[in-house]
Amino acid sequence: MQAYIECQIRRHIEVFEDVFLPMAPQVEQCATLLCTCFKSGGKVLVMGNGGSAADAQHLAAELVGRFLKNRDALPAIALTTDTSILTAVANDFGYDEVFKRQVEALANPEDVVIGISTSGNSPNVVAAFDAARQIGCRNVALSGRDGGRMAAYADLNLNVAVDDTPRIQEVHLSIIHILCDLVEQQLFPEQEGL
Repeated sequence: MQAYIECQIRRHIEVFEDVFLPMAPQVEQCATLLCTCFKSGGKVLVMGNGGSAADAQHLAAELVGRFLKNRDALPAIALTTDTSILTAVANDFGYDEVFKRQVEALANPEDVVIGISTSGNSPNVVAAFDAARQIGCRNVALSGRDGGRMAAYADLNLNVAVDDTPRIQEVHLSIIHILCDLVEQQLFPEQEGL
């Protein structure tokens, strides 16, 4: 087992060095987009399925609560958390509509919609991106593999171009942490870190 553990750690390091490190300019671009959104009175709507749903909730929690600074709350909503909405929409319209209906109800043109999917092909995220685009929102994809169908609807695609789901999720989580850190640094420079 120790050899296997070491192999997994080496693979993690390899993906971070070879795939994630070259993405730094795109991560900076995303942080700038989020700062612009918040400065203009917009909010972030974030979604995903399974582990990506957990990442969506993590991002929203860090923005609304705090990451490393005690500062004003930032408006962010995880579209994965309201079980009454999710089950009603899934029952009445189908699961592919669960995020789209929420985007239609909540999104404004100054908002950023973030979709997280390791395959890039989650039909409910793609449908929500299509709705967000029609409203005039900016779409950000955190994707994997070849970017999938989400890429065509994304203004910015942070694509972890590997076929290894756990490694994609590890990079997505690091992107989330770096984004939260950069947003706090840019919007609250006077606040001390924890």
